[in-house]
Amino acid sequence: MPPLRLEHGVSLKPYNTFGLPAVAHTLVRVTSDADVRRMVDHPELGRSAKFILGGGSNIILTRDMPQVVVKVEVPGCRLVRETEDAWVVEAGAGEPWHGFVDWTLRQGWPGLENLALIPGTVGAAPVQNIGAYGVEFKDRFESLDAVDLVTGRSVTLGASICAFGYRDSVFKHALAGRSVITRVRFRLPRPWQPVLGYLELERKRAESGITDPTPRQVFDWVCDIRRSKLPDPGQVGNAGSFFKNPVVSAEQCRDIIGRDPGIVHYPLPDGTVKLAAGWMIDACGWKGKSIGQAGVYEKQALVLVNRGGAIGSEVMTLAQAIQESVYGRFGIRLETEPVVV
Repeated sequence: MPPLRLEHGVSLKPYNTFGLPAVAHTLVRVTSDADVRRMVDHPELGRSAKFILGGGSNIILTRDMPQVVVKVEVPGCRLVRETEDAWVVEAGAGEPWHGFVDWTLRQGWPGLENLALIPGTVGAAPVQNIGAYGVEFKDRFESLDAVDLVTGRSVTLGASICAFGYRDSVFKHALAGRSVITRVRFRLPRPWQPVLGYLELERKRAESGITDPTPRQVFDWVCDIRRSKLPDPGQVGNAGSFFKNPVVSAEQCRDIIGRDPGIVHYPLPDGTVKLAAGWMIDACGWKGKSIGQAGVYEKQALVLVNRGGAIGSEVMTLAQAIQESVYGRFGIRLETEPVVV
């Protein structure tokens, strides 16, 4: 078995979708559980602090990385089993998320189409509990495999251990930097039912005149909607939605509506209300504005962008200024979605 390949002084600019400059003192690529175990036993790497890097679509790099950067590149997709009520599908953590969603549809296993075009890798999806257009990652989750960075043991984790929340999981807390996700399994229910509760998807259905869309049609609609609102990271550096949509009590929402009747809000089943962070940022006048080379996207105020040559400190200065504006007007403290390093 060949030794682990260590790379030193590696620029991380190509490995984060915001295109921010940073250097990894040491980077190691892992393509299997065995690679992770060898890293744990390695005399140089074993006791060093680790930073797990997937597709780099949900991080803001503000400095060089003294930790060992573990670039997860585990490949592969397969059907684990098929039952009367579901397909169980597995993907390596290094697989690009959007490509995996497209692959499941091409195999005839729908269920992930609402999550199309989300950047990043399969292994990063559970960390963030990604979600879009009425579907969250946890809604389709079966289990995942991970390797403990202290013991080198492989473990299989179910939903209860993963502690999924709104854009949150145990991998952002107790297991942050302590566990490498290597494979993820999904339970895709059958018979398939489209999830079309969001206004933009209903509008697409009305425009097309299609009352019973196929999974591929829903996939295409989601891609069209996202492309119309969000910049392509390959063209404009960004990390997708920069702030979480805040969830408030019904009473808090009524108070805000009393001051700002037009605020976009979504009642939730538990009686709380989700507010549209992008609407609040736009209402504070930030859309299209910049600090240095970091700016607010002209088409969607929830997205911060790299206008060319931005550094992490500029992005965070802009984010903090937006947070202060929104707090001053609405009394709501916005939380960032990306991990700030």
